[in-house]
Amino acid sequence: MPNTVPYNLKSVADDLIAGVVVFLVAMPLCLGIALASGATPFAGIIAGIVGGIAVGLISGSHTSVSGPAAGLTAIVAVQLNSLQDFRIFLFAVIVAGVVQIGLGILKAGLLSSFFPSSVIKGLLAAIGIILILKQLPHVLGHDSDPEGEMAFEQPDHQNTFSELLTLFQGEVQHGALVIGLLSIGLLVAWDRIKFLKNSIVPSPLIVVMLGVLLQWLFKQWGGPWAIEATHLVQVPVANSLGQFIGFFQSPDLSQWSNPEVYRAGFLIAIVASLETLINLEAVDRLDPNQRQSPPNRELWAQGIGNILSGMFGGIPITSVVVRSSVNINAGAQSRISAVFHGLLLLVFVLWLPKVLNWIPISCLAAILIVTGFKLAGPKLFRQMWKEGRYQFIPFILTLLAIVFSDLIYGVLIGMAISIAFILNSNLRRPIRTSIEKHIGDEVIRIDLANQVSFLNRAALESVLRGVKRGQHLLLDASSSDYIDPDILSLIRDFKRETAPVLGIRVSVKGFRGKYQLADEVNYVDYSTKELQNILSSSQVLQLLKEGNERFQKGKRLPRDLERQIDASGKGQHPLAVVLSCIDSRSPAEIIFDLGLGDIFSVRIAGNVVSPKIIGSIEYGVAVAGAKLIVVLGHTQCGAINASVNLACTNKKAAETTGCQHLDSIVADVQKSIDYADVRTLEGASPLAISQFVDKVAIANVRHSVMELTNHSETIRNLVHEGRIALIGAIYDVSSGKIEFFDSERSPNDLPGE
Repeated sequence: MPNTVPYNLKSVADDLIAGVVVFLVAMPLCLGIALASGATPFAGIIAGIVGGIAVGLISGSHTSVSGPAAGLTAIVAVQLNSLQDFRIFLFAVIVAGVVQIGLGILKAGLLSSFFPSSVIKGLLAAIGIILILKQLPHVLGHDSDPEGEMAFEQPDHQNTFSELLTLFQGEVQHGALVIGLLSIGLLVAWDRIKFLKNSIVPSPLIVVMLGVLLQWLFKQWGGPWAIEATHLVQVPVANSLGQFIGFFQSPDLSQWSNPEVYRAGFLIAIVASLETLINLEAVDRLDPNQRQSPPNRELWAQGIGNILSGMFGGIPITSVVVRSSVNINAGAQSRISAVFHGLLLLVFVLWLPKVLNWIPISCLAAILIVTGFKLAGPKLFRQMWKEGRYQFIPFILTLLAIVFSDLIYGVLIGMAISIAFILNSNLRRPIRTSIEKHIGDEVIRIDLANQVSFLNRAALESVLRGVKRGQHLLLDASSSDYIDPDILSLIRDFKRETAPVLGIRVSVKGFRGKYQLADEVNYVDYSTKELQNILSSSQVLQLLKEGNERFQKGKRLPRDLERQIDASGKGQHPLAVVLSCIDSRSPAEIIFDLGLGDIFSVRIAGNVVSPKIIGSIEYGVAVAGAKLIVVLGHTQCGAINASVNLACTNKKAAETTGCQHLDSIVADVQKSIDYADVRTLEGASPLAISQFVDKVAIANVRHSVMELTNHSETIRNLVHEGRIALIGAIYDVSSGKIEFFDSERSPNDLPGE
């Protein structure tokens, strides 16, 4: 379930404050997007009110804010021109809402799961850069284009960059410029001064109040400092209730038989839904609480919102990244902020429109520029660069595509590039090949990818042809969700016809039932009676060494535990007996990378020898048929360390630990301690003491090896006859490496030696 923030006075206060900030930013955006779309300014306000109140109440998103979207301006403009009547267009908006509800019922919101993270991050960075580029002219008082106009190609035949060049021609307004630059400075300082940042008053609200005050002062001064109405928010003002009601337009439902209405509605629904899902995914990534919004419910909410917007005379709405990111930056905790911003739009437009018209556009543009820097900060670019070209290239190309076109085209381009990268990677490495050295055989393992299409046939066929005569091949489809029929046909033909001719043994595993390739494992990955009989002591030792190398590298063999349980239930045929310590860091089966039943494991603190231990080992080699005995000690051994400490203090284990039966183990370990060296430990460094303990551990292993031969005639005779081998070893708990040695030789490269 998505993480939620509990409602309390503080969270509600945060939401109300955030709602005020979003309201201040949303107002000019609603007006500007409507103008850029070719609709009336009030149509944008209606869409903003519906997006805030209706969608805010129904949506499952905690931080997303809906309203008229810049990404839909081109679509709206084209459809308005095609239908040639705004009231008919409103009917198309209602149709779009119905289609979106249908998409929600069909759970089309699951498409959001397929947007690559690199594309989403590219979207966020692109929105940030567009905000900076588009709002910079407004900050300087250059307001020839409406707020919310976000496309690269502008209606005035300028583009994003050529519009910036006009600033060098002196098209700035002095008063707006001062307000804009002061606003940016205040916003940046507010975030860096701790007591201001932690205050309950949001910096954007202070910026707006400062802007209104300075605008009034500049008006008193007059001249070039006076800010004209074209540089202020311009909300339609009604002189009477009748005139206000006249701002609303109703849809022309008589056009129900006009196919163009449904075509337009379907197109708006698809584009609006895609933009909503993309924006929703992006907003969830910005949420500091990392809550996940339900996409299907969001489609429902947007559909209802568009039906209401069309009924009351508004343009289409979607979830919008700009407003949502402002909402998050302002500290919103829940969708209360979105609803409150919609209520404020309604209240101010209905009763206080003249108050809004005091606000300079430049101070609102400053808020959006600072938001843009937060979305497209250097940290994001460094992070994407470090993640490698498979993340950075889709990210940067998505960013560039959005900046130089619009949101929808840019995201589609970014997704196409991501898919191309995935296909390219899949074509180059559709399968993963490795060689596994099992107890009974060397196996060439082929792991099939998650999706194996006909495009992978040539690569797989090349690998199969490379298998040599007499080798064993395992095809593992455990990770595959889809395998193309052409690939299945290739595998079946190779298994049934090619492999028998070439003497290649083929095992298959993990194929779904519908592929009609039942699990068939023909190699042995556990000890059997036959293997036990044919393997020599040196071969068993080599298997242990190879297993430890795999363990060190983190490449332990995948094993079929069910097969091993079944085999061990029919009998046990150990290859070795390992006498090791009870320490939790040295389980023999794991550090030797062995399977169930491959060894007999005898464990006792300090790997010391006693009659019962000897009896267990004798059974393992004389009766069960093991070919090798390994006495395995380890570094940093607690039993050895305790024995050394007790030797230094000349105390008994029972009186220091309270363990009544520990003294016999300590006494056995202390037989390997040179008491002359013990006296040198007084005042020694921790490193010197640790090295001494490890030397005692080596000596203790040697002593246990000798004890086994001295006290067991059975073991001594088997070693003498060459039927088994007896060897000592030390396991380094820090590196995972095992060094083998016999009773006459020390291990090489042992830490501390």
